[in-house]
Amino acid sequence: MRRLLTSLVIAMTIASSVPALAAQAVPPGNRHAEQPDIPGASVRRTKGTKTTFDIKYEKVYDLLSTDHELMGKIKKVSNAYGINPIHVIGAIVGEHTYNVDAYDRLQAYYVKAASYAGQSFRFAYDGESVDDFVDRPQFAACNGKSDSYTLWSCREDVWESDFRGKTVDGKSFPNNRFSAVFFQPFYAGQTFGLGQVNPLTALMLSDLVSRVSGYPKLNEKNAGSVYKAIMDPDISLAFVAASIRRSIDDYKEIAGMDISNNPGVTATLYNVGNSRQRAAALAAKNRSSGTMVWPEENYYGWLINDKLDQLKGLL
Repeated sequence: MRRLLTSLVIAMTIASSVPALAAQAVPPGNRHAEQPDIPGASVRRTKGTKTTFDIKYEKVYDLLSTDHELMGKIKKVSNAYGINPIHVIGAIVGEHTYNVDAYDRLQAYYVKAASYAGQSFRFAYDGESVDDFVDRPQFAACNGKSDSYTLWSCREDVWESDFRGKTVDGKSFPNNRFSAVFFQPFYAGQTFGLGQVNPLTALMLSDLVSRVSGYPKLNEKNAGSVYKAIMDPDISLAFVAASIRRSIDDYKEIAGMDISNNPGVTATLYNVGNSRQRAAALAAKNRSSGTMVWPEENYYGWLINDKLDQLKGLL
């Protein structure tokens, strides 16, 4: 708990020191001359389905270029969250190139979402629901946080510092992400829908999406409502845009950097998550080094910047 409080104090100190300075615009393009290594799991998954990354990229590109209804929805939701639609395109292209295959039509996503309707499941690990889990005393510091983003971010921090890979009160917990342990009841690593949104991410962004898009707030006690939100293409797009909006804001407020003109960076953050912690780490690195270190794209974001001219043509 002491480590958690210390890290939060540091992050808050960094954040409070940034607004006095204008945010530095992150240069466009990739910092890496060549694409960073693609994770083995993604390579194996793609080979296992007897396809290639190039084929998957072309498939999702074709979906976006031919489905005018989908592109209209992307532009509308991006405008609502004050972001360039190229960021939402980048997130969708990255997910369907490296994680899942794209369907040929938007309607197929609606059909898939309907197939999960009415299914009964809950968020839990080894018989303990996540609702009971976050009621443990280790999470007491999070109880006063009313916004869903700060609340679930705090709980994720507690998981990392007090539970991940440890035995607590006689119960062993996996050395894995909070989202993978408690929020994927079907199988580890599974995400869903057009934007491949993780259930924990949806819970974090629930207040923002409710405020901007008017969708009902999500509750961890009702796993079905969370899956409906991330499977339904219309609602899912709101969460994709909200995630990107949050990443841009985190880097501006915490690291003093404007990443809004580098879709490869926002795509990277969409892929890896934890934009708040990553922005704080980058800010600390810059403060200690005395030089400007820019955020770097991973393999996923590198592709988006590399294909940027073609992807902009979709708009």
